[in-house]
Amino acid sequence: MKPRVSIIMGSTSDYSVMEAAAIFLDQMEIPFEINALSAHRTPKEVETFATQAQERGIEVIIAAAGMAAHLPGVIAAMTPLPVIGVPINASMDGLDALLAIAQMPPGIPVATVAINGALNAAILSLQIMATGDKDLQAKMRAYKQSLKEKIVKANEDLSKLSFKYKV
Repeated sequence: MKPRVSIIMGSTSDYSVMEAAAIFLDQMEIPFEINALSAHRTPKEVETFATQAQERGIEVIIAAAGMAAHLPGVIAAMTPLPVIGVPINASMDGLDALLAIAQMPPGIPVATVAINGALNAAILSLQIMATGDKDLQAKMRAYKQSLKEKIVKANEDLSKLSFKYKV
């Protein structure tokens, strides 16, 4: 089995956030890999990863970083693959990471999700891959339907609550 999605984080301390992406991809039966690479501490390894990812079969890269948060942009500069940035709340409530990832120069886009938004990054990676894959489209539709069903059920449960002045 070869990975189709690569989850990259600047430090293993980011795993507690990125685990949500791994869980989702696993549930969707999407082969993925997880690695820690630092734009500042291991720049040569980041370059090797980014320049070889496509030939290894990677289709989407999810890159998480906090503080200076250069990892997603550095990877995006060196690969033609879509890169989804996950800003990690490591300082300044994650706003520094959010801005560092979202404010990329023209020609080097990084799709950016919410601070600590690893789950949405994994969902977006599936949506990107599903554009040309009917099986993945079906998985995405089923997932979205399950979200709807959870809300419908929650609303039914709320309707059963009893209060003196609830109408």
